[in-house]
Amino acid sequence: MAVTNKKRFGLLGKNISYSFSKGYFTAKFEKDAATNYSYENFDLDEISEFEDLIKNNHEELAGINVTIPYKEAVMPFLDKLSKKAKLIGAVNTIKFTKKGKLKGYNTDYYGFKKAIKPLLKSHHKRALILGTGGASKGVCFALDELGITYTFVSRIKNENTISYEDLDKDTFESHTIVINATPVGTSPDIAAFPLIPYEFFTAQHIAFDLIYNPPITQFLSKASAKGAQTKNGYDMLVYQAEKSWEIWNK
Repeated sequence: MAVTNKKRFGLLGKNISYSFSKGYFTAKFEKDAATNYSYENFDLDEISEFEDLIKNNHEELAGINVTIPYKEAVMPFLDKLSKKAKLIGAVNTIKFTKKGKLKGYNTDYYGFKKAIKPLLKSHHKRALILGTGGASKGVCFALDELGITYTFVSRIKNENTISYEDLDKDTFESHTIVINATPVGTSPDIAAFPLIPYEFFTAQHIAFDLIYNPPITQFLSKASAKGAQTKNGYDMLVYQAEKSWEIWNK
């Protein structure tokens, strides 16, 4: 990889010392001997600090990934959105255009779609999505593209969601994919898990956790004990990271 000037990339989020992205891209740059490229964590307490981050670092910044809790909150600060990011309503990749504008993209949906597709069988027609935050938006967009219908599960029941208390044997029989799109169970709080009736998982089910650290969450462990096929978020992150890289270098 030929480099002619310094380029900085980074991850925007809050409490992100655990970040996958920094380790992944740093290793990528070392492998490619890209000594003028760097990747760092932009750990902000409030999204309002984003403007100063851009103002103070605009010269060298070439691309930013976005994680919880700013995938939706960062959108008003951007000059443009890709068509899919606009439809999804969340951004996890920001490109600095040649004109110095900030354009938002969503590569989460791409990573999730590519990660779950090999697991799907003909009976996987409906999914439960645990959580309604920015991470869930890319998931439901990918499911739409795959022709899979879905139901959101949230602590607060409304016209678009069911509550955790609503989950029963019938729900699990009709929804053979269960996706954890919440941060519950992420390191360091690895003993935590979404409060769902795990006894209704079967060998017909897929349990997919967007979390990758730890590799086997309590959610995955409990579903696996009932015979469910399980997958964590690591491959999804690799796919979305490579898609981000492609966007930054277009």
